[in-house]
Amino acid sequence: MRMKPSKKINPEVIDIQAHTSDSVDSAEEFNSDPDEVLPLENSPDEDKEDLEEENTKNDATWESLSTALTPTTTLSRYLAEIRRYPFLSKEEELQLFHEYQQLGTREAAVKLILANLRVSVKIASEYGLAGLDQMDLIQEGNVGLLQAMKKFDPTKNVRFYAYAAWWVRAFVLRYLLNNFRLVKIGTTQEQRRLFYNLRREKAKLERQGYVPDPKLLADRLNVRERDVVEMDQRLGSWELSLDQPMTEDGEGTFHDLLPAVQTPVDEQLGNTQLRLLFRKKIAEFAKTLTEREEDILRNRMLSETPVTLEDLGKKYSITKERSRQIEAKIIKKLREFMKKDIHDFELLNK
Repeated sequence: MRMKPSKKINPEVIDIQAHTSDSVDSAEEFNSDPDEVLPLENSPDEDKEDLEEENTKNDATWESLSTALTPTTTLSRYLAEIRRYPFLSKEEELQLFHEYQQLGTREAAVKLILANLRVSVKIASEYGLAGLDQMDLIQEGNVGLLQAMKKFDPTKNVRFYAYAAWWVRAFVLRYLLNNFRLVKIGTTQEQRRLFYNLRREKAKLERQGYVPDPKLLADRLNVRERDVVEMDQRLGSWELSLDQPMTEDGEGTFHDLLPAVQTPVDEQLGNTQLRLLFRKKIAEFAKTLTEREEDILRNRMLSETPVTLEDLGKKYSITKERSRQIEAKIIKKLREFMKKDIHDFELLNK
């Protein structure tokens, strides 16, 4: 199978920026109660002017990449488009949520989303050095924005953009986790916790003068020691394409180093010859048995649907124990017969 190299993501950026990584685990179950998912009582009620100032600076950062007078990239055009939608006052926001939640007005939902698209841009910009396309991060954050709108409770006296920031960040971080490797690494809660916090915790311990060994890290992060070792190895290496040439002249690939999945030809030939030999010897052995013993051999010992000892006893008017004794006698005679004609029979038996 041909593997394409994935985009490299800078884990240091993720570790530094993922200070709210716990929201990924808590926000992952979308059917949860919003009060349990997001600690609204601790969410800051930021002023609208502060957010406008932050986004103005953020827009300038993005646009510094281009000196054109008109937007020339997808990102520039997107930023120019979302500037057309003004911020909402608290009263406007409450009115729109009343129309959306109580009356089911679709236009109110559209206005709420368009007015808060800057939240996704702001949070996605924090992970701009992670190695992924910025528009992908923004669009993933927009999905979190939609989820936040479904869960938002206007009676909590919290502005919507402050609440939505938690969901947006959760979706962006989950996107980074899922696209960090071609092979997904954050399949459990413990692995997700390690993905976001391992390097940050190691750096913290080193600043405190401790040696960040796996046991200490496992105790600090409340995970198993072997999970710490495994995640540290996976974060410190990248996928290797099996079709990548092993030498500069292009001779041979890493795929050639993998063991063959199928059985080697010589082993297949040996197994086939051994089966034919056994069939021949068993046919010869059956001629040395009595009629009753041959019947037990074929219908009890060699059959895919063997008869029971009780059925044999009824057929030959003997007890079940006597049928077992005859079977054991046939097995002993068969072993002696095979030893006589196949010198390596004991080795095969092992």
